[in-house]
Amino acid sequence: MDSLAALLESRIMQRRAQIAALTIGIDQMRTSRSLSTADDEHDPEGSLVSLDQARDAALLRHARSALDELSAAGQRLRDGCYGWCDGCGTSIPIDRLAVKPKARCCVPCALVEPRV
Repeated sequence: MDSLAALLESRIMQRRAQIAALTIGIDQMRTSRSLSTADDEHDPEGSLVSLDQARDAALLRHARSALDELSAAGQRLRDGCYGWCDGCGTSIPIDRLAVKPKARCCVPCALVEPRV
């Protein structure tokens, strides 16, 4: 479990770094756009900038969601219930947790659980 705890912490740190970088990039883009007098409708690159902003915002939402899931896995680890399937109560194989440390269920339960 110690190696899984280290892996979990490493993934949490990676997501935090990703969130920080995306936030800085989004803030810089907003600042540069606020200093510009061009509008998206008449600026040939305006639509590309808008697309970049939308992409970065989606990446930021995804990174925050992943961080929330990893943090919840860290809490389960501290509570002593990490590695147990939410669906059937059996232990989740170490190999699955090594690949997907935020996993809440075993593969058979994951196959029947509807994705949101």
